[in-house]
Amino acid sequence: MKPFLLAALFLTVILSANCQIINTAVMDSTALNYQGKVSIGGYIDTYFSYDFNRPADGNRPYFVSMHRHNEVNINLAYLDIKYNSSRLRARFVPGFGTYMNQNYASEEGTLKNIVEASAGIKVFSKKNIWLDFGVFGSPFTNESAISKDHLAYTRSFAPEYVPYYLAGAKVTLPASPKLNLYLYLLNGWQQIKDQNSNKAIATQVEFRPNNYWLINWNTYSGKESSASEPGFVGWRYFTDAFFIYSKDRWAMTGSFYIGSQEQSSGNATWWNANLIAQYSLTKKLSLVSRIEYFEDDRSVQIVPITSVVGFSSYGSSLGINYRIAENFMFRTEGRVFFSDQEVYLRNGQSVSNSSMLTTNFTVWF
Repeated sequence: MKPFLLAALFLTVILSANCQIINTAVMDSTALNYQGKVSIGGYIDTYFSYDFNRPADGNRPYFVSMHRHNEVNINLAYLDIKYNSSRLRARFVPGFGTYMNQNYASEEGTLKNIVEASAGIKVFSKKNIWLDFGVFGSPFTNESAISKDHLAYTRSFAPEYVPYYLAGAKVTLPASPKLNLYLYLLNGWQQIKDQNSNKAIATQVEFRPNNYWLINWNTYSGKESSASEPGFVGWRYFTDAFFIYSKDRWAMTGSFYIGSQEQSSGNATWWNANLIAQYSLTKKLSLVSRIEYFEDDRSVQIVPITSVVGFSSYGSSLGINYRIAENFMFRTEGRVFFSDQEVYLRNGQSVSNSSMLTTNFTVWF
């Protein structure tokens, strides 16, 4: 009788607990009884760019953003899915377009389509300290991959040669209403798949003295040696600082950074500076101009497409922005580059200059 009594007791406990067995043979076993908010957004960035040097393969050299020549294309399109509650948050942003194809070429499989994917927890109920894991947007430089958030449509040299995305863990520490601190433990320099099993450290200081200014300072330290970069034998150190200003009709931003990489032939540095200004003629129409300089004389970041050693280039641009609707923008921009060396190609010949014209429609929701 004991086996029957045990079976009856077990059944009584199950029924009294009002439990439902999870079928582990199916994929989704998540109960929809969470307390929080889910939001879904989207973004489509289309463009036509004409490079007057007419690259033979249709790819504008030295850039991953808006890099296709003489064709209408999608730079970046994504869905932005967010979940937020009092103690939990998550974000998933799958992306597509020529930017994704070019910038994520070293990633594998479906990792090539992750703009962001993270989950985080508020560590203390009464303190706004967050711990997040996953893939994040990078804090480096004054521009990101999301063109609608920036004064000029095309990207400067600056963001193209630092990480656009980071993979690892992030701690958010609000020091005061005006000052936020961030600490990152990372797989490496823009890599979801770790290339060498070493981890890197990055920091971010974000200061907002008032409603018109934002000042940001970042650092990065990590070993970058890998099978794909055998010449990188040791540590990479990097720091950048930038400001963003906006008041009345004027908006401005400027960035400066410098990096150092231990190579088999010795330490090498690269650096960049840019300044972008926008003036609003009306609420919908604005003019924007940019000047910049990038130098990498030991080719840490840029290997020239010509036979010269090292890379350096000046750049300038002039553009018109027109906000057709609150979430719909038209932009057109002319841009020129010139160098002390022949780092560009035109009709198969090495030249010291390049120019381009880019037109764009961007919509978001």
